[in-house]
Amino acid sequence: MFRKLMVVSVSMASLAVAQSAAAQSGAAPEAPQNHKRPAANAQVATADAEIGSSGGIADIIVTATRQATALQRTPIAVTAVTTGQLEARGLTNSADLGAVVPNAAFRRTGGVYGPGLSAFIRGIGQYDTGFASEPGVAFYIDDVYYPLVYGSLLDLLDLDHVEVLRGPQGTLFGRNALAGAINIVSRKPSLTDASSYAEVTVGSYNRRDFRAGFNMPLSDMVAIAVSGLSQKRRGYEKQLDFRCQMIKNGTPELAGSFPFSNGLLVPDTQFSNPANSSCVIGHLGGQDVRAVRGQALWEPASNLQITLTGDYTKDESDQAADRILTIDAARAANNANARTLFDHYTVPGGPTFAYDSRFVIPNDRYATYATYTDPIASGTAIPGNSFYNGSPFRGGQSYAAKSPFSNWGISGKAVYGIDDDIDLTLVGGYREFKAVYPYDVDGTPLGLENDASAASTSSYTGELRISGKKGWIDWVTGLFYYRGTERLEVAVSTPWGGVQLFQHNRFKPESKAAYANVTVRPLSGLSLTAGARYSDDRKPVSFMAVLDGTNSNSTSLTIASAGNTIFDLGIGDKHADWKLGANYQITDHTLVYASASTGSRLPGFNTRPLQANQAVQYPGDKTQAYELGIKTDLFDRRLRFNGAFFYTDYKQRTISINGQEYQLDANGNRIPGGFVVVDSPSAPGVTVCQSAPSGTQGYACVGRTFFVNAPGKVKGVEGEIEFNPIDELMINGSFGYSKFTAPDLEARPANANHRLNNIPEWTANAGIQYKISVPGLQGDITPRLDWFYQGSIVYSPTLTAYNQPGYSLFNGRITYTNDEHQFNVAIGVTNIFNKFYYRNFFIYQDLGYPSINGQPAPPREWLLTIGKKF
Repeated sequence: MFRKLMVVSVSMASLAVAQSAAAQSGAAPEAPQNHKRPAANAQVATADAEIGSSGGIADIIVTATRQATALQRTPIAVTAVTTGQLEARGLTNSADLGAVVPNAAFRRTGGVYGPGLSAFIRGIGQYDTGFASEPGVAFYIDDVYYPLVYGSLLDLLDLDHVEVLRGPQGTLFGRNALAGAINIVSRKPSLTDASSYAEVTVGSYNRRDFRAGFNMPLSDMVAIAVSGLSQKRRGYEKQLDFRCQMIKNGTPELAGSFPFSNGLLVPDTQFSNPANSSCVIGHLGGQDVRAVRGQALWEPASNLQITLTGDYTKDESDQAADRILTIDAARAANNANARTLFDHYTVPGGPTFAYDSRFVIPNDRYATYATYTDPIASGTAIPGNSFYNGSPFRGGQSYAAKSPFSNWGISGKAVYGIDDDIDLTLVGGYREFKAVYPYDVDGTPLGLENDASAASTSSYTGELRISGKKGWIDWVTGLFYYRGTERLEVAVSTPWGGVQLFQHNRFKPESKAAYANVTVRPLSGLSLTAGARYSDDRKPVSFMAVLDGTNSNSTSLTIASAGNTIFDLGIGDKHADWKLGANYQITDHTLVYASASTGSRLPGFNTRPLQANQAVQYPGDKTQAYELGIKTDLFDRRLRFNGAFFYTDYKQRTISINGQEYQLDANGNRIPGGFVVVDSPSAPGVTVCQSAPSGTQGYACVGRTFFVNAPGKVKGVEGEIEFNPIDELMINGSFGYSKFTAPDLEARPANANHRLNNIPEWTANAGIQYKISVPGLQGDITPRLDWFYQGSIVYSPTLTAYNQPGYSLFNGRITYTNDEHQFNVAIGVTNIFNKFYYRNFFIYQDLGYPSINGQPAPPREWLLTIGKKF
């Protein structure tokens, strides 16, 4: 299949060259030059690029090179999407971007990771939101660096467009742009036009959305724009009362003595007749968001532009939908704490109450018994259970099944045109993020493990940049600075593990960088590019994880005498990234390019040390990528094809492997025991323990997480197509294929998964719309249909039964626009054919737990939107 794609892509490239050579009219627009106003003042094309017109497919101005350039003359694999295009396709937030970007997988992170965005590009990214690791895709919002996976599930509120750059972007976007970068660009206030709009959406699950905004010129030099939104909808997954449901199912004996959700064995009016009751006590997967964004634009001179931006988001949405797929009852029965906890509700003479398939709901894939509550009252002692030991500080935890967070920031950007060819840009910003999120690991109304986390960050970022265009040369050079404070508080209550853990972590990242990028044009049509960036990153860590040491005699919360982990660690790295490239404008319609570039991810540290020597830094990741691409407009700019082949050498890829080492006393000496340490036969650089030979000195052993380099390779192909065969008809689509190979993956057993987790190898999408003029209605009607495909994903190295099969989704929308009165009405349906699929699987069985959980994606939903411009 990969070879077939190569043949198709090469054929398209050949057609592009031939067609472009035969037609020289309708050239793509040149990049805006720095005349009178700064180049940064360039505005992008909007919905005309989507609808199509007699002039062919419109181009979009992007800033992927840190200068304003036409998309079709930018020698980078970049997808630029306007918010109007996203809305027409039924996509509303940053997680939806992956549906229209080839070789990208963007998804909301699982409930255990809190409110975040998992972003992968060309097989590389980051899933965990934890501060100990770093994202693989860099986020920028109006040129201000956003450092976290947390909170990056952004609503695309009143934006102009979004650029997704594929491949390492270490020279211009720097920090953690290992796989690529996402550049979100706001719509600037207009100095000439006063306008406003309001939009209301209703839909499935009591959806009630409201958006409004206005633009107001205050003078010929000052304008402001303000927009806001409110989104609310009930969750699509039901939380069920377990006892009620067992009675309804005709199996009340399976509930043992476990009570109704009101804590009583006798039902109240809520469950007066459980056999007929819905048994629903709550919902997951719902939305409750409010956000506001404001911008002020000041142009005191023709060569000076200053923009101030502020935004605030308050999200009180439910936790993500989550359900149990299967439970290994034998494994649960072998855990004394789990067995005694569940047996606490066994009725004498009745069947054993156990953690087994009774908590799996096979006939409703949008339902769960999880309550985020521990029903065992604090101070309870359960015989044979090491967790419930009578301590008044264990048991009784109860959390709302929500993941609220707030996210706000202010930023400023000043662009000064030194002359007609040179701009000086200064960017600065401050941002705060706070989140609280619980997670019910076992997915039952009991508390086999309930976690609660609180994450907060504050950060400053600044950048000084000089860019210019002088006929045969373009350049960008700059300085970058970032400083932040990150805090993570975690409370883990796990009868399964027999402990209660409290974790307090502090991080103080700081980054300094200098970069330069130069493009020269020695010959007509030929451009050569060279770029470099030097970065100095520091991330001091203060880590504390302590165990609850209380028992039935405790009157205050005390820390256990052993098993605690407390250390300070100075993580740091100095590194350089580079890029070399060449591109040739074959004709006005066709650009070909080749590039080589590097990217890097910051180092991390071992978050689970079992003794002092294990608190160490592990290396950051490094990639070196090669890309060959083409961008072309054919048939008088009626057909656009952009394609690329790429090969990524993942030179430093740090993975963790479990092993053992000698246990040391407080002075660093080995503790006598019965083991010796030997090299692992299957993992170079890893040691394991085996019994000491008879008559030789042995020592005690302790587990250790080893971090080893497992380099890999990624190769792939991707393409994007827009086709405007006749006026008002637009067809668009893209495809992507990326294959990740590495020795550690290939060494797995034949019946295991030989792929990376969480990443599809195939992505594709296609859409068609046609704008129909209806004079009798004083406007037009535009029906649109979209198809999205994601290939199969694996979630476990060994459990192939829980691979997510590839699936297709279809969205549809019909929009009526009234030109005279400036209003529109749209009816849309997402997931038209009600395809059931999972956003994520969490294979707890790989971690020693008895369950496997999944996050079901929403079913079919409809919406009605009415909007008015003023």
